Amino acid sequence: MDERTGREVARAQGITIKDVARRAGVSITAVSHALNGKGTLSAATRAHIRETADEMGYAADALARGMRSSTMGAVGLVLRSLDALGDYKPEGVDVFEKFVGAAASQALARGLSLMLVPDLTRSPVPPLAFSMDGYIVTNPHRDDPVVALLDRRGIPYVTYGSAPGRPDFPYWASEDDAASARLVLDHLAARGARTVALVRGTDANAWNSEHEAAYTSWCADRGLPPRLYELAERAGVEGGVDLARRIAADGLPDAVFCLTGRHAAGVQEGLMSQGVEVPGRVMVAAGSDSEHSRGARPTISALELDPVGSSGALLDILQSLIAGERPTAPRITQAHLWERASTKR
Repeated sequence: MDERTGREVARAQGITIKDVARRAGVSITAVSHALNGKGTLSAATRAHIRETADEMGYAADALARGMRSSTMGAVGLVLRSLDALGDYKPEGVDVFEKFVGAAASQALARGLSLMLVPDLTRSPVPPLAFSMDGYIVTNPHRDDPVVALLDRRGIPYVTYGSAPGRPDFPYWASEDDAASARLVLDHLAARGARTVALVRGTDANAWNSEHEAAYTSWCADRGLPPRLYELAERAGVEGGVDLARRIAADGLPDAVFCLTGRHAAGVQEGLMSQGVEVPGRVMVAAGSDSEHSRGARPTISALELDPVGSSGALLDILQSLIAGERPTAPRITQAHLWERASTKR
């Protein structure tokens, strides 16, 4: 059995009406009647069966099985950072919109449709979700349940950023996080920073862990003790303001490097509210450009990611996987550092 045939067989293995009947403790006929509005079942029994089917994803799975005999010409996109945030429209954060827009336009140019899908492990699941030809999963977490689900179903997928804990999984693309971190840190050092504090997020993804690893290595190369702070992504600007008080209490560094624009804007605001001059006393930089970094006063130096290059690379890899080929992967792109007033001394 070749690789593609094995994948198709795996994808065909889904939840059946027998599974629903067994879970609900009823007959197969009862399940059929409940889902098709037939028979004389009580309202309570009908509701129980339908709830069980929804929990198991039976309706979506049944539809998907009926469409797997040929490709749809459509791929799904799951934004794991926004799933974890619980907010699909975080104020001032436009990096995800840029990535979605770039991925959609590049998919269209390849004759593909792109479908945004929320967390596949949470009910209800969109009926078409499991009939996609493949998936792009952005910033997966360690032991990510969405990745595990796609593996179980045999649906091809690629990830934006490597999958933590999966060194054997090569099908990913992203900017070079280690090079990006060093680009910012070297910029700060060139502007006179001897001590730099790093503020990373708490999501267990490669974005956070790889930036932290590059930072600690950079500090070790210079014989400097690292000053590392963790702040939940959902804490936003307000969390950055609060953290600024702690940073000041620990002794002001020469610069603060925050991985998100919201945290950077908050830290800068919090420092300035304490009378700390930016950039005169402390410089501030962000690892991801956003409306917050561009709209702050002073404006904040930030890394602009490469959504066009990264999404194009991901679609290249995914299309090869869907065709049953073994693509060259991973693929690395580069970010660009915009120097703004927060680091101009």
